[in-house]
Amino acid sequence: MNASHEPRGSAASSRARSTFPFAALIDQEALQQALLLAAIDPGLGGVLVSGPRGTAKSTTARALAELLPEGQLVTLPLGASEERLIGTLDIETVLRDGSVKFSPGLLAKAHRGVLYVDEINLLPDALVDALLDAAASGVNTVERDGISHSHDASFVLIGTMNPEEGELRPQLIDRFGLMVELQNCFDPQVRQRIVKARLAFDADPDGFRAQFAAQQAAYVQRIHAARERLPGLAFDDAIHHYVSRVCIAAAVDGLRADLVMLRAARALAALETDAAITTAHVDRVAEAVLRHRRHPQDASAASPPAEHREPQPGPSASSQRDQHNPRREPATGHGESDWGYLPPEPSGTANVKGVIPLPAKKR
Repeated sequence: MNASHEPRGSAASSRARSTFPFAALIDQEALQQALLLAAIDPGLGGVLVSGPRGTAKSTTARALAELLPEGQLVTLPLGASEERLIGTLDIETVLRDGSVKFSPGLLAKAHRGVLYVDEINLLPDALVDALLDAAASGVNTVERDGISHSHDASFVLIGTMNPEEGELRPQLIDRFGLMVELQNCFDPQVRQRIVKARLAFDADPDGFRAQFAAQQAAYVQRIHAARERLPGLAFDDAIHHYVSRVCIAAAVDGLRADLVMLRAARALAALETDAAITTAHVDRVAEAVLRHRRHPQDASAASPPAEHREPQPGPSASSQRDQHNPRREPATGHGESDWGYLPPEPSGTANVKGVIPLPAKKR
């Protein structure tokens, strides 16, 4: 890390001193990989981290931001307005002087850094839409009364959520590039290692961080080198075919999963200095790409298909839903459902003794 990338000012130095090193994280391999891939290619669309309280979601986000010294960590408050996020245009200045006066928001401040949103599932949909638009495109555009202004907004979006507090709408969750689901740790040895590391950091932050200085610098160098290497890695037809089959097997909606999976595999190949993108790279990123896009009834189709196995024709989507919901309301001829309708079910018959038969009617 050269001098120009060192934190400036007492506030930045204090923030760095209180940041737990990315290299010192324990039992967070899947999350670390997802964040590194997003740092290499911010166009992946961000990382959604789901997990219960106390699983180091915010700690890991801050740790990644330190590896991007050209930027910084920007936190979006839960009650922030849309203007604070995207910025504002002064229309009076346009009318008076003919010039556009733009007041930047948090998206501009997060450029080349990390935008961290805790409890993103509690944000208004409009804010989440704006976040995801900028994260995927790398550009923020503000429009007001026919006047528009655009600026670069390339950042790593990290959204965290506790599923116990509610879920994101499917239309929004699908737009996150990658998702990692954290779980509580029930391994006593791993818990002890995590607690000991945290206590050591709290007792002597500078001394603890010094132990990982070389590994931290190596991460910074790897991210920088991978970004340089990224454009030179091409997707051949075999990789396209393999990714298509993986996504078909997972029964995802649309083509966003294919695009993200290809880009994530390329970022992983760049990170590991490999000369070409292989199916092994695809396999290693597939779960983070598919976790939030896979339909619940198709969870068994998560693993990538064998190389020699071709996709087999299966039942239609409607028939699959009927199998999982045998009491599904049938559609009427007018395109409406007969609410409350239950299909007829066969019932058994049995002889009943002691019942006097009714006499036959005379003709």
